[in-house]
Amino acid sequence: MAPMTEVGEAMHTLVERLYPLCRSITGDGVRATLDIVGEYIPLKVHEVPTGTQVLDWTVPQEWNIKDAYIADTTGRRVVDFAASSLHVLGYSVPVSATMPLAELRGHLHTLPDHPAWVPYRTSYYKPEWGFCLAQETLDALPDGEYEVCIDSTLTDGHLTYAEHVVPGQVADEVIVSCHVCHPSLANDNLAGIAVATFLARALAETPHYTYRFLFAPGTIGAITWLARNAERVNRGRVKHGLVLACAGDPGRLTYKQSRRGDAEIDRVMRYVLSASERPHHIAEFTPYGYDERQFCSPGFDLGVGSLSRTPYAGYPEYHTSADNLDFVSPEAMADTLALCREAFAVLDGNRRYVNLSPYGEPQLGRRGLYDALGGRSDTKQAQMAMLWVLSLSDGEHGLLDVAERSGLPFDTVAAAAGALHGAGLIKA
Repeated sequence: MAPMTEVGEAMHTLVERLYPLCRSITGDGVRATLDIVGEYIPLKVHEVPTGTQVLDWTVPQEWNIKDAYIADTTGRRVVDFAASSLHVLGYSVPVSATMPLAELRGHLHTLPDHPAWVPYRTSYYKPEWGFCLAQETLDALPDGEYEVCIDSTLTDGHLTYAEHVVPGQVADEVIVSCHVCHPSLANDNLAGIAVATFLARALAETPHYTYRFLFAPGTIGAITWLARNAERVNRGRVKHGLVLACAGDPGRLTYKQSRRGDAEIDRVMRYVLSASERPHHIAEFTPYGYDERQFCSPGFDLGVGSLSRTPYAGYPEYHTSADNLDFVSPEAMADTLALCREAFAVLDGNRRYVNLSPYGEPQLGRRGLYDALGGRSDTKQAQMAMLWVLSLSDGEHGLLDVAERSGLPFDTVAAAAGALHGAGLIKA
């Protein structure tokens, strides 16, 4: 893989390409987004028809929009969807009318505390229409008549999501999920898509686990995937998972634990974040947030956590026009990606072994294991790692247990296990 500075710039370029598209929980904006992601990694795209029952939900009608605006009596567009997809209330029903400002105000959404920002608002499951605009724009509008147009459609269609699978040595799966339903929000949406895409590329060589990357609309998309994959989930094929969101802002890394709290992914993320000495925060599970709450719902109870930088609603720019291309940085996305790669290296390598010579300490020198380490600056550390692996290879402890208990780096422990396995002293 290219140096992380180059990868960070490439991820930011992907965010720039996706930023103008009008995404929602259904529609052509999602398809256009997946088309672009599909230029980077192969995707299998799924179309689920309107009306399909998915757990306790039903796939809604598909929403698409061509144009929308508010125009004054001179024809000047004072609010224009063409300038930003945030200007329209998501899933607005079509409207074509002329009305006074006093009547129009009931359909306008602003942020008085941040008068220059445009909010992001939706009305997915209640027929409604509206516009989002800066408070300072609204304050400048004189009383009078305004032309209102939302050229949208709500028709039977499909919900669209996509998967990318990196085959592993075993069929057991790790799910990596990100949401593709937000319009022009660079951090809360697009940075997660970019990190997931480049993480999939970094895993191109055959890993231990099979990695399934899911690009789906928030909530209804994850619920649809779970409904369509309940057999795989219930058979225990999904062993671990991570939801990526808010992956490009300047804040510290935040890991939200699974509902279990002691799932292997939780232990791995706690260990890697601590060992990396990055500024970070470990958050307890709550049943609100991103799609970890769907994967962790009690019927499924999967070991799925969530990784972000500043969590949802934890920064003023969240769900506003200030969550723009300048708010996310190549450096922050590269750091998020690097953490994911470090964590998955531990997850993938966390094997359990059995010591085949458990009575006393085996003679390592006779097997050339000490000689093989001669001249290395970390020879003593590597030797200690071998002794720790032999001590804890009882079929109950994994290599992460060894690293945590010994205080040795995981990659040193994994290398020691590899040498011992090669010498026939331990078996998986």
